[in-house]
Amino acid sequence: MHTKTIQELSVLLHAKKISASELARLYLARIGNSDLNAFLHVDETLTLAQAAQADARLASGASTPLTGIPVAHKDIFVTRGWRSTAGSKMLANYTSPFDASVVEQLGAAGMVTLGKLNCDEFAMGSSNENSAFGAVKNPWDKTAIPGGSSGGSAAAIAARLAPAATATDTGGSIRQPASLCGVTGIKPTYGKVSRYGMIAFASSLDQGGPMAQTAHDCALLLNAMTAHDPRDSTSLEPGKGGDQEDYTRKLNEPLTGLRIGVPREFFGDGLAPDVEAAVRAALKEYEKLGATLVDISLTKTALSIPVYYVIAPAEASSNLSRFDGVRYGHRAAQYNDLADMYRKSRAEGFGEEVQRRILVGTYVLCHGYYDAYYLQAQKIRRLIAQEFQQALADENRLCDVIMGPVSPTVAWDLGDKQGDPVANYLADIFTLSTSLAGLPGMSIPCGFGQGEKNAKRPVGLQIIGNYFDEAKLLNVAHQYQLATDWHSKAPL
Repeated sequence: MHTKTIQELSVLLHAKKISASELARLYLARIGNSDLNAFLHVDETLTLAQAAQADARLASGASTPLTGIPVAHKDIFVTRGWRSTAGSKMLANYTSPFDASVVEQLGAAGMVTLGKLNCDEFAMGSSNENSAFGAVKNPWDKTAIPGGSSGGSAAAIAARLAPAATATDTGGSIRQPASLCGVTGIKPTYGKVSRYGMIAFASSLDQGGPMAQTAHDCALLLNAMTAHDPRDSTSLEPGKGGDQEDYTRKLNEPLTGLRIGVPREFFGDGLAPDVEAAVRAALKEYEKLGATLVDISLTKTALSIPVYYVIAPAEASSNLSRFDGVRYGHRAAQYNDLADMYRKSRAEGFGEEVQRRILVGTYVLCHGYYDAYYLQAQKIRRLIAQEFQQALADENRLCDVIMGPVSPTVAWDLGDKQGDPVANYLADIFTLSTSLAGLPGMSIPCGFGQGEKNAKRPVGLQIIGNYFDEAKLLNVAHQYQLATDWHSKAPL
């Protein structure tokens, strides 16, 4: 039962072949027997209470396709009942008095919460080794990282500990762990999913999205997750991209005539041969499905790393100033005065990577450096977005979607890059530009690495579209998954 997709489980639930309570118990048992460290907080009583409510809805006929489906939430979304830690000692014992919009919306659809998923502290990282509660292990190879920051989400889906998971993507944190764990994940257009109740890292970049086994499953989840939210000032308004959509509406359209842009810069130095081979094979499969490959150039790709690591830390420096030991969160046990309490509470509560980014962000926002660093980064960010529009905009459209690798390599070994933050940053080279431009992007499984060490480590294909093209991306992914079986493979 645990190997089935959301779509398949929904059919069984509505046909009364299994109850929501039985399904919840099945997944809770699997979580209890797991050694991946993917979950930070599980509460069987809360989960089974939600499952009982779902069963009542199913019995009454007042259900949705997601009613009774278990879901696990990245611990960056606040939840009532379950702890909301953001993977940080700073919030180790924090329980929110309200639900994030995403949690609220999926709950309204009848989904059953299994618990909270491990993540890099405050979503800062590419390996899930920055969590204050220990690293998550990749279920395909437990000596490898699962990717980050949504590593717990990706590992839970890959290990079939949950059929659905929420995640967030600031610079690639849905797509990269989805790639390294061999699952499907989509980052919608910035503003499509409400950030209300999402513990902030970089406000102009953070975006929630789903992970699941298939593109069809992600479409069902997006149907419930995307809606205008007046509580979030960046939430898109109806008529301006914030309209309610059915993301399954285009899934079965043929791909004949689809133009796929293949950026030269995505296949240069630094891309591992085994990753390139898997991605090239996926592109050939798309040609068989009727698509045409178009050579394009995204010349600003390399600039996305310095731009992102100026803008994101600057916003983090501002957002994390609220964690001061006064109102909530960790407070130092001993201090001399208020300033000393601030210093000690933040030094004790924040991990090394979070402190590093706060310091970098504070520096680039200082008088005398703002114009030299932050303002210049914002200008280049605009150029990056314009370059995507030159390829994707309707008036001179070169291609319908852009494809390439998600990560330059398969998952690396736990500890390999922990002492080298720049090496971790470079792992995001193919995902950062999409986030800086606010475009939708997704990762789908397309193969495995080569050689004895990498043979069980997945490779993901990245698909990037224009603003509000989520339905098209899901169609492109779904048609590939109908023709291949990479998405159905699991480390069981």
